[in-house]
Amino acid sequence: MGAYHYVAVDNLGKEKKGVIEGDTPRQVRQILRDRSLLPIEVSEVKEKTWRTDAGKFSLRRGISALQLALLTRQLSTLLRAGLPLDEALQAVSEQTESPRIRTILFGVRSRVLEGHTLASGLDDFPRVFPHVYRATVSAGEQAGKLDSVLERLADYTESRHSLRQKISHAMIYPMVLTGMSITIVTLMLIYVVPKVVGVFETTGQSLPLLTRTLIMISTFLQNWWFMLLTAIVLVGFGIKKLLGQEVPRRRFHQWILSLPIFGRVTKGLNTARFTRTLSILSSSGVPILEALKISGSVITNLPMSEAVEEATVRVREGEAIGRSLAQSKIFPAMSIHLISSGEASGELENMLERAAKHQENEMDSLLGTMLGILEPLLIIIMGLLVLTIVMAILLPIFQINQLVA
Repeated sequence: MGAYHYVAVDNLGKEKKGVIEGDTPRQVRQILRDRSLLPIEVSEVKEKTWRTDAGKFSLRRGISALQLALLTRQLSTLLRAGLPLDEALQAVSEQTESPRIRTILFGVRSRVLEGHTLASGLDDFPRVFPHVYRATVSAGEQAGKLDSVLERLADYTESRHSLRQKISHAMIYPMVLTGMSITIVTLMLIYVVPKVVGVFETTGQSLPLLTRTLIMISTFLQNWWFMLLTAIVLVGFGIKKLLGQEVPRRRFHQWILSLPIFGRVTKGLNTARFTRTLSILSSSGVPILEALKISGSVITNLPMSEAVEEATVRVREGEAIGRSLAQSKIFPAMSIHLISSGEASGELENMLERAAKHQENEMDSLLGTMLGILEPLLIIIMGLLVLTIVMAILLPIFQINQLVA
């Protein structure tokens, strides 16, 4: 039995859409007719794209981390309660309020009913279920511990989402403050400065250098703002296209790692992702070489990802994981020591989890410190910019006062 997406019309001519289960498209059409619906389109649920009135609906887009964590935890709870996998999938699909997730779960359930494994059903939707997710589910099925593995996956997804939220929340205030500062200064230069400084130009006296510079900037923004905006867009597009190439992107990522603060943040965040992913994969029974390969793919920094690939080759040749990662001299020393200690004591999974928590806590502290410094620094910079504009306006007034005196 498979899942089919349908478009039909009722007796009043109103269009109906949804997902229904059936053995063949012909049977699905008959079911729709039995419900007094005239079928217009019936297609099997796969990872494909079809059009709706709202535009283009695609299962190729992923779902949010919270949605993935929620359905994973619900599925784990139902399996722990003893429900068969197909019934658990149906229950979760009926529980969700998202039509898109319901459609995806129907598609996965149809594969399970055909005799395939859950991991095989998830393979039909690679944009929805990441590679690490599918590999962990496959290992859990082979080990007969699918419910506990899904519970770990839910924790893993929530922890990654929490880390991403901490970073985004930490950047909201500085970005808003920077945007407001740029907007205020630009408006002052375009509207306020010309009216005030124009009075001094009519006197015919020589204006101070700071005032003349401010007038030049103000005139440029008034007459050529569209050129400036176009240049910014073109530069941004060029940088994006350049970083799309592997060699420039590697050099840029290497340069980021060499920076004193941003390099430390990049190393810490990527190390936390790597160790947490490797922990859940190894604890779920995924072979260590495959686990290293998958864990390396979650690293966003190219030199660090390549360092994991090189370490995987050394591990395949018989070298220890900690020693192999240490040769790149990129990963934090504390994480390397914890991994090596875990290998020596036979508690690699626990030590990897501890290394991930240590890096996340360190990043929380570092981001908090950076934010505490950045906020007053932005206010000071904003104040200096406004002070410069005010001084450029006041200096001609001081000159006039001196002439009068």
